[in-house]
Amino acid sequence: ALRDRLRERGIARVALTRDDDRYLLHAERYEIARRLEADLFLSIHADSAGDIGEVTGASIYTLSERASSQAAAIFAARENASDTLNGVSLAGESESVGDILIELSQRRTQEQSTEFAELIERVGEGQLEFHPQARRSAALRVLRAPDTPSVLFESGFISNQDDARRLASEEGRATFAEVMANAIRLYFAREAGE
Repeated sequence: ALRDRLRERGIARVALTRDDDRYLLHAERYEIARRLEADLFLSIHADSAGDIGEVTGASIYTLSERASSQAAAIFAARENASDTLNGVSLAGESESVGDILIELSQRRTQEQSTEFAELIERVGEGQLEFHPQARRSAALRVLRAPDTPSVLFESGFISNQDDARRLASEEGRATFAEVMANAIRLYFAREAGE
């Protein structure tokens, strides 16, 4: 729904990292964005809280070496553990040198990522159901592209019946697509200086 809305309105050129259920490593996802020289990377997920069915709402993650909460740290550890790669590969460089180079190049990218996350929250206020602590940060591998502003959007908890119903409904998907399309449009307008 979001891809179609963005294309219909001419807001952005859209490329999906996948359009089926095959699994891609996190590093593969952002490498696709980097290879395409993407101006923005949005990773969309549905979360699960296991047996804790009362946890609800969307969350917006940006990259940070320090997690914004214990829950964000646990989430990052779980997400990162699903990969076997160690983030961005800088051939011939030690991991510590690579980390320093990535950190230097990510400063502006992190600012842009934060701006986009703020837009999602602002545009979605009153339209999307957000988690009480909607804005979060964590060391998520999928957000580590050093030169592409990146946000991970957890659309809700499939372990929560209300969230699961909303995520599966045509109306819920349409609302999500509208909010995200507007946030993306505003983000690019700001970046263009409009």
